[in-house]
Amino acid sequence: MATPSCELTILMPCLNEAETLEVCILKAQAYLAGSGVSGEVVIADNGSTDGSQAIAAGLGARVVAIPRRGYGSALIGGIEAARGTYVIMGDADDSYDFSALDPFVEKLRDGNQLVMGNRFRGGIAPGAMPPLHRYLGNPVLSSIGRLFFNRKIRDFHCGLRGFSRQVILDLELVTTGMEFASEMVVRASLAGLKIAEVPTTLSKDGRTRPPHLRSWRDGWRHLRFLLLYAPRWLFLYPGLMALVIGGTLTGVLMAGPVSIGPVGFDISTMIYAAAFAVVGFQAVVFSILTKLYAAHEGFLPVGPRFRWLMRLFSLERGVVLGVVIFIVGTAVAVWQLIVWRRSDFAALDPRTATRIAIPAMVGMMVGFQTIMASMFAGALTIATRSVPQTTDLAGDPGEGP
Repeated sequence: MATPSCELTILMPCLNEAETLEVCILKAQAYLAGSGVSGEVVIADNGSTDGSQAIAAGLGARVVAIPRRGYGSALIGGIEAARGTYVIMGDADDSYDFSALDPFVEKLRDGNQLVMGNRFRGGIAPGAMPPLHRYLGNPVLSSIGRLFFNRKIRDFHCGLRGFSRQVILDLELVTTGMEFASEMVVRASLAGLKIAEVPTTLSKDGRTRPPHLRSWRDGWRHLRFLLLYAPRWLFLYPGLMALVIGGTLTGVLMAGPVSIGPVGFDISTMIYAAAFAVVGFQAVVFSILTKLYAAHEGFLPVGPRFRWLMRLFSLERGVVLGVVIFIVGTAVAVWQLIVWRRSDFAALDPRTATRIAIPAMVGMMVGFQTIMASMFAGALTIATRSVPQTTDLAGDPGEGP
């Protein structure tokens, strides 16, 4: 790990960028010389075979070899090796202007810990960004990021960004691929870092070979990452919606068929509604378990409401609640069996029997799932030597038996 010895490191990940690397390094060096900022240019080489390392070294840039492949791997290695208090990272394909970094440096000096470039405000040159990315991919993913993480960032995936080196290292970012860009913004948002945006331009890159980025594959990886770091949007909100809608419809149809104009709803609708409610309950349980696991491992923060909820629904209370729900469902099923026995097991009215059987089935399923989820939640919150219980989810840290 390098010790900071200058103000700014301009970091470029590199994998076979011989065509454009020289112009990028010269622009970065010209900025440092013209601005008077004490800094260095670092090339995080990811195994280039086209002589990129020699080009960089010949121009006076510092080359750091990163053997593990991947965009994220190259950047993590470069950040660790950087000697600057601040780091500004950008691709070495001449799509970003390394000679115009003053807005980033000014925002960093003002106390912002992450400064994002905004290509939509700064300008996108013709042909610099494919229409699929410009009008669908980036706007959609940025909108999802703003919704999930409550940050007013208009360009979540701009490759030109600056940050406080030590603060980003403290986040302990782990992704090795293209989703590293999303992880940095997401983890910074969750950690409450001070984030700013500045306009930046995007030019058509100077390479003749195809870019490393793969639109659909990398777009999905970014979306998947956003969802996994937002269990409320992935599990909780859809689950609550399904649980409320399914439970309400099931309850209404227990009293009898319902007609809305020419459309009638009866047993078939009740069956599907009950299934919808059970699926919704499972999603809510997954949300809680995901949050517990993430909190225990330390990569998602825990708010006061979630702590209160976990203290309220302890393992023992959850098991008791599950047992009660299961017993109620079983009791309804046994009562229906007794009624059938009293009629000498004669044929029952299918509609009446089904209206009783469905809530009994739902009660048994939800009760059993509650018991199992409570036991699993208890296992997740056990303190160990490798992962001490610091999140205070099941009691105060250090609380003895």
